[in-house]
Formats: sequence, C-alpha cells, structure tokens
Amino acid sequence: MKKYLFLLITGFTFSVAQSQEITDAMRYAQDNLNGTARFRAMGGAFGALGGDLSSLNINPAGSAVFLNNQIGVTLSSYNTKNNSNYFGTETTEKENSFDLNQAGGVFVFNNRNSNSNWKKFSLGVNYDNINNFNNSLFSAGTNPNNSVDGYFLSYADGVRLDVLEDSSYENLNHGAQQAFLGYQGYIINPVSTDSNNTQYTSNVPVGGNYYHENVISTNGYNGKLSFNAATSYKDKLYIGVNLNSHFTDYRQSSSFYEENSAPLTSDYTVTNLSFNNELYTYGTGFSFQVGAIAKVTNEVRLGMAYESSTWYHLSDEFSQRLVAVSSATNLPDTNDVVNPKVTNYYEPYKLQTPSKLTGSFAYVFGKSGLISIDYAMKDYSNTKFKPENDPYFSDTNSYMNSVLDKTNEVRVGAEYKIEKLSLRAGYRYEQSPYKNKTTVGDLTGYSGGLGYNFGSTKVDLSYSSSERNSQQGFFNQGFTDGAKINAINNNVSLTLLFEL
Repeated sequence: MKKYLFLLITGFTFSVAQSQEITDAMRYAQDNLNGTARFRAMGGAFGALGGDLSSLNINPAGSAVFLNNQIGVTLSSYNTKNNSNYFGTETTEKENSFDLNQAGGVFVFNNRNSNSNWKKFSLGVNYDNINNFNNSLFSAGTNPNNSVDGYFLSYADGVRLDVLEDSSYENLNHGAQQAFLGYQGYIINPVSTDSNNTQYTSNVPVGGNYYHENVISTNGYNGKLSFNAATSYKDKLYIGVNLNSHFTDYRQSSSFYEENSAPLTSDYTVTNLSFNNELYTYGTGFSFQVGAIAKVTNEVRLGMAYESSTWYHLSDEFSQRLVAVSSATNLPDTNDVVNPKVTNYYEPYKLQTPSKLTGSFAYVFGKSGLISIDYAMKDYSNTKFKPENDPYFSDTNSYMNSVLDKTNEVRVGAEYKIEKLSLRAGYRYEQSPYKNKTTVGDLTGYSGGLGYNFGSTKVDLSYSSSERNSQQGFFNQGFTDGAKINAINNNVSLTLLFEL
C-alpha cells in the first residue's frame, strides 16, 4: 500500500447540500433556566407573579406588576460536569465559565386619570443568555464490536469510484465528502478498480476491541433580547406582549481517535486514525409572546402565557481533517493525511422550534412570602428545518416528527421574607423531548438563594443545580455507538437591582 499525502490550497467552497441533524435542531429548541438570581433561585416559577426582569421570559404581563422603574444586571458562573461511560470505562470532564448573562430594565408609567380603569402602562427591555454553550466532553473506552469504518462505508455505498478518485473534496456534497475522506485515507477500499464501482470494503482489521476516544468542545451562546409592553386593568388584570430578537453564535470542535491491536499481516491495515471536525453556526431569529396575570384575590394569582415558535435563520461553516496510520509486518508505517484545508459554507437555512404554553398559579402570604407553580407544555415533534420541500430537510423533519414527543415541565418556587432578607428555593422537572427517554433523559433541578433589600438597591444571590442523562452516537450513521453521559450543571448567579 502506498503512502498518500493529500493537500489542497487553503480555500472555501459554497454548498447547497445540507448536513443538519436532529441534534442541531434540539440545540435551539431547548432552553436552559437562565436569568436573574431571584428567578433562578425560585426555579423560574414566575408565570403568575411577574415583578422580576426575567419573569418577562415566562409571562410578558409581569412587567405591569412592577411598582417602580427598575434596572438590573446578573453575573453568573457556570460549572458543567460530564460523567461518561463507554463500554464500562468511566471518564469525567469539567468546564467552568463566567458570563454577564442578564441585563435589562422596566419603566412604569402611572395613569394620572383617576377615573380610568387602566391604572398603568409599562415598557421593558431585557437581555437573557438563554443557553450558554460552553461545555467539554471526553469519552474513552474499548468497543468490542464496531469500528468507525462503518461511518465512511455508509456514505461510500453507491458512490462511483471515479468520483472519489478524480473529484476534489470541495466539489462534492456532504455525504460524498465523507466517502472521499475514507477512500483517500485508505480506510475503505473499492471492491473493484472499475470506475463504475459503487461497493467498498474496510481496510480496518476485523475482530473487535477498538479503543476509542471522543473529545467534544463547544462554546458560544444563544441570546434573547425582549422588547416588552404591558398594562394593568383595575390592578386586577395584567396583560403584556413581548417581541423577541434572538441571536446565536456556536462553535463545536470534535476529535475522534481509534486504535486497534489486531495482529499485523503482510498487507497494510489501518492501526489507528484521528478524525477532526469543526462546526461554526451563527444566525438570528424572531419570536413573540403574549400573556396575562389575574389577581383573583389578594392572595391568589393565576397566569397564562403563550410563546410562539422561534423562527431562526442560520448559517453553517464546516471543515474536516483525517489522519490514518497503516501498518504491515516488517514494513514501515504509513501516515495518510487527508487535509483539504477547505471550509464548507453551506447555503443558509431556516429552523422553526416548537411553541410553548404555560399555566401558572401563585399564592401570596401577605408580605411574608409566597409559593408559585408553573406548568408548561411543548411539542418537540413540531420542530422543522426549512425549506420543507428540500428532500434532505423533508427526511429529517419526518424523522424528528417520529422520534420527538410532547413534554411537560413543572417549576415550583417559594420565597419567605424576614424583614429585608428574603430566603428562596425552587424545583424544576422537565420531561425528555425524545419518545425513547434515552437519547436525552428527563431533567431534574433544584435551586436556592437569598436576597437583601437596601431600599433603592437590591442584591440577590442564587445557586442552582440540574442533572440529566443522555446517550447519543458519536456519529449520525454507519457508526452510531456512543457513551452514556450524566451531565450535572451547577450555577451561581449574582444580581444587582436599582430602583429609579
């Protein structure tokens, strides 16, 4: 077997072929519990309460509950711990980051006409980092059955040999590019040398016991800027609306390593390989929210809010690199480097996430405390890539519709006041968006915190923790084995509020 070094001039290519998967859609369809320290300490259960800048993310009527103008900022530290189990081998990876995750203000205008039932009008603007993408994951272990060669074989099946021999990487669609990498790296071989050949075999020795390492590092954010308006009728009914601008910046770097210790033969076979992928996704989106809060009695509050789908307009940039080492008895090793040095710029596409309906109940114990409960429903099977008439998107949308499910979410929060000191606690439970409950499991979270009122200035501190299990394949087809992941998120937030 010859040694092959493949290098192209650094460049870029535009492609209409898409590579979006269900994991890309779920990245934006799911929200984390972010916001002010008080909001997080009480589990985000603010649908019937309002009076908090981040409560506008749940129910836009909440700004009309404010008595005075208020501005606030929140700093948060994020600590993520991912415990991985891959065929019995356990590893742990941690990631820490710090962020200004919330900033906003509400301005209240009281109606000076005492004869009017519309008592006040409020305007608000608030930014929340609804998803912090900073994360690291490391999985390692010995797979007794499958090699990553299946990934390249699955894409090569049906591709003519002359395409892989005579074409350049940048002239191929995403699927053919994967076959090209496998062929040029000598991971797969054609069954025959005929240019019309469309069948391939693996150059990785059989027998199992493939040692694997998979490293994924992500960073970025998904921000939401809300423009809010709300009003109060007789101080009994509060009605509000949000117009939301979304913007996202996401980078993912992944590196997969495979090694096998199969006995060498006189023919070259792949003994180890390293496969690197770089993804950059960026774009904007729009959504709206409407909501109402009813003060049934001085103690009982009810809330109802609707959050529309978010319509994203996204773009992807993608690059790859493969290095394969082949060995044979009494012969020197060969390093086959396939490094196109090309960035694929995919045609912009659209993503529609599911809408959300939230019902809320709160009971206020005078000035001493309160308890609040939110119940939310979301149908993830309505997630869609667009344009829907695109054959690839049509297949992906059908697949998402079949494997994703309706979910229920419960958030519970409580607050107890001792003069100027407030003690808070919260609980959150969210069902898995997948019907199998395994790909991504249920989420359970607990939180607590305290706040102190200095008069025109307030300081709030919170700690929140959530846990969720998942099991997703390292690759989307051909080789879909993956590690079991137990993800634990611990966050500390500090909010400074100023009444004007």
